[in-house]
Amino acid sequence: MAAGRGERMRPLTDTTPKPLLVVQGRPMIEWHLLALARAGVQEVVINTAWLEEQFPATLGDGSRFGLRLHYSHEGRDHGGALETAGGIAKALPWLAPQGDEVFWVVSGDVLLPGFAFAAQDAETFAASDRVGELWLTPNAPHHPNGDFAITAEGLATSQGGPKLTWASVGLFKPQPFAHILPGTRLALRPILENAIAEGRLGARRWQGRWTDVGRPETLAAVNAEPSLYAAYV
Repeated sequence: MAAGRGERMRPLTDTTPKPLLVVQGRPMIEWHLLALARAGVQEVVINTAWLEEQFPATLGDGSRFGLRLHYSHEGRDHGGALETAGGIAKALPWLAPQGDEVFWVVSGDVLLPGFAFAAQDAETFAASDRVGELWLTPNAPHHPNGDFAITAEGLATSQGGPKLTWASVGLFKPQPFAHILPGTRLALRPILENAIAEGRLGARRWQGRWTDVGRPETLAAVNAEPSLYAAYV
């Protein structure tokens, strides 16, 4: 997911989309691409809106990562970003061409060093009756109340606690998005709440590092950690 304007990162994002800001010597989004390729993923869809022409100019067709990249141009086609659920719905012909494939979703402006995008996780999820699986992380200071709690059955719940923050990475099936008309602007939260009500949204805790690169000072701080991605190059 790479379509956002990145208001909190201004003025850096006035001229560069936030996922293309450099972290540890690479555009931030490249760390996800490398991890996905390492996990055996072959095709990746990048949704774009703000300064979207910079993405194919920077990342190309994906061959240098061992991937095939598709660009879902929300700005060109719809005049602006469609939010997360709307962005997924527009990209479904690539994400699930047969109508039943599972796919990873990850935000282009978070850092997840060590997250494996494990094929076994995708296979287990595909065989389940769940329509989504979220990875949750301890709450950051700017989001102290969190998003969801995890039940004893490994399901997400918006009731009770303690709540954790969605790490902006998860697995999904196409069914919750199939009814959304391409071009519709729609947030993901209502989709997740529907899945929770049906008892079909899984959740697990991510024990590794997670950083929401939301402000210029955060970007400067992670770039001051030369070992952040050293083990994953």
